[in-house]
Amino acid sequence: MVGTPLRWDDYATVWARLHGGFDPRVAAPVVRGWLRFAYHLGYLLGRLRVSPTAVTVAGVLLCLAVPLLAVRPVDGPFLGALFVLLASVADSVDGAVAVVTGRTTRLGYLYDSLADRLGEVAWLLAFWLVGAPGALVVAGGALSWLHEYVRARAVSAGMREIGAVTVGERPTRVSVALVGLLLAGLTGLIRPELAAGTITLATAVWVLLAGFGLGQLLAAVRRALLAADAPASARGR
Repeated sequence: MVGTPLRWDDYATVWARLHGGFDPRVAAPVVRGWLRFAYHLGYLLGRLRVSPTAVTVAGVLLCLAVPLLAVRPVDGPFLGALFVLLASVADSVDGAVAVVTGRTTRLGYLYDSLADRLGEVAWLLAFWLVGAPGALVVAGGALSWLHEYVRARAVSAGMREIGAVTVGERPTRVSVALVGLLLAGLTGLIRPELAAGTITLATAVWVLLAGFGLGQLLAAVRRALLAADAPASARGR
């Protein structure tokens, strides 16, 4: 472990710097509570000398288990939902461990982003195995990937802020995967064939939110980059 783990206020300051200036101390109560939970768990793991990479790997393994469990009869979707929840906790905690122990690196950020994308592929694969149409599943995955790709390219082009907090962000995907699998499990208990219809509806919600979120992000990126270009254009004149 590098140095002494950061206390909450110091952690929040560093976290905000790494997330486009978004201060978790002034976030909505639910968001603030979730981030504080991740901080406390990350602080504990940091004291136990658990590395951020180990937490990231654990999160990926939890995600890969989701499609394997979701196809089990009766309790499969419920188990899938549980592992989505556990994976989302790991996804928050790996970054918390990195921040509280001073181990934030560009390579770690790359690994974390890659783990997120692999996890979402696994969740959508579970949707397909439970009964969602393949085309709808692919559309959801493509739109979510585009969302992250646009933001990454915008940052590399000079956008200093996160652009916009859209309805298609990673927490939304976690929520849709979790609730979708839970509802599919519940309706499947009533009639097994209802699970496919429920998970199809959840996939459609994923697609709609991802599409709308992408539109929000594109608009925010356009404003940010035009504003960044304006001073340069003025100097050129």
